[in-house]
Amino acid sequence: MVSHSELRKLFCSADAVCFDVDSTVIREEGIDELAKFCGVEDAVSEMTRRAMGGAVPFKAALTERLALIQPSREQVQRLIAEHPPHLTPGIRELVSRLQERNVQVFLISGGFRSIVEHVAAKLNIPSTNVFANRLKFYFNGEYAGFDEMQPTAESGGKGKVIKLLKEKYHFKNIVMIGDGATDMEACPPADVFIGFGGNVIRQQVKDNAEWYITDFVELLGELEE
Repeated sequence: MVSHSELRKLFCSADAVCFDVDSTVIREEGIDELAKFCGVEDAVSEMTRRAMGGAVPFKAALTERLALIQPSREQVQRLIAEHPPHLTPGIRELVSRLQERNVQVFLISGGFRSIVEHVAAKLNIPSTNVFANRLKFYFNGEYAGFDEMQPTAESGGKGKVIKLLKEKYHFKNIVMIGDGATDMEACPPADVFIGFGGNVIRQQVKDNAEWYITDFVELLGELEE
């Protein structure tokens, strides 16, 4: 068990910070928004809840939900144009402050790359620092599945991405921040996990995270001290 002051030191000396996206960096769950847009909201949000609680293997839950939604390329583009995701208060300032300190910021999401890249652009995060699932479409734009080779398509995928980042960039100290069970599981290999409950509180994470926050202002405060 690491003391809280140790955790704070580790956060302030991180050379990379990885954020989950849905319900962390943005207020919504991207897949639920897509389901709502495509008219199958209720069935899909129940599946998301079960997946985030850790009750269903991630890839199975993703396959099942996308089979129900069947999103076309046009629907995904229209969703982003007509209902762009809302950034969580404080995230823009936090990312900007981390970048000023030369900390690498990554977005690691079980959501969809087209939506996550849109969020990354708002936060000046390069698309090379985005890890998310890729939707596949036929030539006519109809849904054709998703790229099952992406590490984020698997249970434990976020941990795999962090391991990869450590190997590639030789980061000594990576912090993972997120709301869900899949984020908490990424530590280790992440050195610190910070649970975030500013949009939705997942009891399992709240009960087990050594550091749990409900507002990014708390982390900004740590960096200012």
